[in-house]
Amino acid sequence: MDAIEGKVVMITGASSGIGEACARQLARRGARLVLGARREDRLAALAAELGDNVLWAATDVTQPAAVQSLAEAGRERFGRIDVLVNNAGIMPVSLIAQGCVDDWSGMIDVNIKGVLYGIHAVLGGMLAQGAGHVINISSVAGLTVGPGGAVYSGTKFAVRAISEGLRQECVGKVRVTSICPGLVASELTESITVPAFKARAQQLYEGAMSADAIADAVVYAISQPGHVAVNEIVVRPLSQSF
Repeated sequence: MDAIEGKVVMITGASSGIGEACARQLARRGARLVLGARREDRLAALAAELGDNVLWAATDVTQPAAVQSLAEAGRERFGRIDVLVNNAGIMPVSLIAQGCVDDWSGMIDVNIKGVLYGIHAVLGGMLAQGAGHVINISSVAGLTVGPGGAVYSGTKFAVRAISEGLRQECVGKVRVTSICPGLVASELTESITVPAFKARAQQLYEGAMSADAIADAVVYAISQPGHVAVNEIVVRPLSQSF
């Protein structure tokens, strides 16, 4: 029996990119899925394609009640949440001197608070059932910082810090994995509001890898025996230097 078959996996940011790729791969492995994202039409189409073992709800991860509602709906439908893939994120990079305050706030709300709200929504149930797995999607920007990426990197460093703190708090109870993707073909660059940075990002992302590469990493982490915890994975395109 596949180690993933029958597991209940909740994924945020599931309507495109890494989240969608994870949903597709996990569905093929027999997982039951609880999918959240803001774009209701995309989620509905994906769920219809993946079959009966999928629950979805339009979910804004900046709203704790919405994330809690998604988790509660998953538990009501499937009885439990075994795995959380905290994937929702935005990347409106800019120089600090440009003062893009709204973009800073958005990154903090989605990339940090959204991760915390996801953990809060599932952790109590995982501890009560005596098992669970939290997978947080960070970034190679959580390992290094470049001009224009200070705030974005700050949020992704935070995701890694939250992951490590959670791991230490939940030793022997809940597995915690931080995954740090490099350049991935997705809609992430669409969140950039500064034209010069958007053009540069689009050029860099010409060498991006498929989102399936990160879904493969998620599948690998989940597939390990129950006594094995894969705590951090870094995945870059071979051509990426940073």
